[in-house]
Amino acid sequence: MQCYREERRMGKTTYKRLKGSQNIRQRLLLATLSSSPVLIEDIRANDTLPGLRQHEVSLLRLFEKVSDDCIVEINETGTKLKYKPGIVMGGRHLVHDCGVSRSIGYFLEPLILLGLFAKKPLTIRLKGITNDSKDPSVDTFRSTTLPLLKRFGVPSEGLDLKIESRGSPPHGGGEVVLTIPVVQNLNAVTWTDVGMVKRIRGVTFSTRVSSQFENTMIHAARGIFNNFIPDVHIFTDHKAGTQAGNSPGYGISLVAETNAGCFISADTAIAYAREEETGDIEDEKKELMPPEDVGEQIASILLGEIEQGGVVDSTHQGLLFLLCALCPQDVSKVRSAKLSPYGIEMLRNIRDFLGVKFVIKPDPFTGTVILKCLGCGLKNLNRKVS
Repeated sequence: MQCYREERRMGKTTYKRLKGSQNIRQRLLLATLSSSPVLIEDIRANDTLPGLRQHEVSLLRLFEKVSDDCIVEINETGTKLKYKPGIVMGGRHLVHDCGVSRSIGYFLEPLILLGLFAKKPLTIRLKGITNDSKDPSVDTFRSTTLPLLKRFGVPSEGLDLKIESRGSPPHGGGEVVLTIPVVQNLNAVTWTDVGMVKRIRGVTFSTRVSSQFENTMIHAARGIFNNFIPDVHIFTDHKAGTQAGNSPGYGISLVAETNAGCFISADTAIAYAREEETGDIEDEKKELMPPEDVGEQIASILLGEIEQGGVVDSTHQGLLFLLCALCPQDVSKVRSAKLSPYGIEMLRNIRDFLGVKFVIKPDPFTGTVILKCLGCGLKNLNRKVS
């Protein structure tokens, strides 16, 4: 899909030309962090429904909301996008409706990174779907993503994600409040010790279904973990009334903490599919996976993630590599499990936008990979110095 890249001058602005729809989120984030204007063509040009999807347009609107002087131009069919990043301002009392085609987790990863390099600390209320099976849940962001940022020198003060109400597909209705502090720069890390799992924590949720579903999921997950480790605590979070959003759903988010300070997570959520995924309006009649199976399945997935042996799980690989690349001009060294397709795409985009290349060495004894890079030295020049 991605046939060629070149830089084209339009007036005074040099646009980096890209093709295709893959990883638009990564590209827009890196374009903003590196202040590189991009021109993306042939976005699903041959699809039945060509052009940008609803969630991608919503992401662009979110970037506009937290930035000043950012220019977005989309052609009529949505197959061509011109994006010129502005200055990331941050700010308080912002509100963004993420829509229901992707969950809030899709928007959180890029938003967290933009917030760190903004002019002022960011506080934003995001509305939409809090838990689905496609994107990391808001619980995983709280339990795993925020501690990962602290590894790179992000202060705990002013770093928070509050879940005010839950929202399941297809109609959402959830709300979270994200608070991100500003940093001048990140700290390079040497992080290769995975350690042994010392405890497992988790949270289940249920909206517009019986709260008994949560106990069933916990019982099933514990049945698997108790063979390996005694310290397992999974909390329940049953929402009712307005806090339960607009659709029935239930799910579970688990995190294993090691004695070397690594957090390995896995999560899932069960709900009725969105209409565009099935093309079937009579979808409400379909059977959902029983809670017992959900608990067993997610426990097995978490054990699989632990077995892979990286310092982060597969969903956090891309974020880990990007944080390393944004560090000062100092060497970062991390241990990762087998590279995921998303992680590989992130490495390619980091090379293209930031000019940072990773040295990748497999470790045959553990089946893991050691990655080293020299950071690009991104400094927050927007930040207000008090």
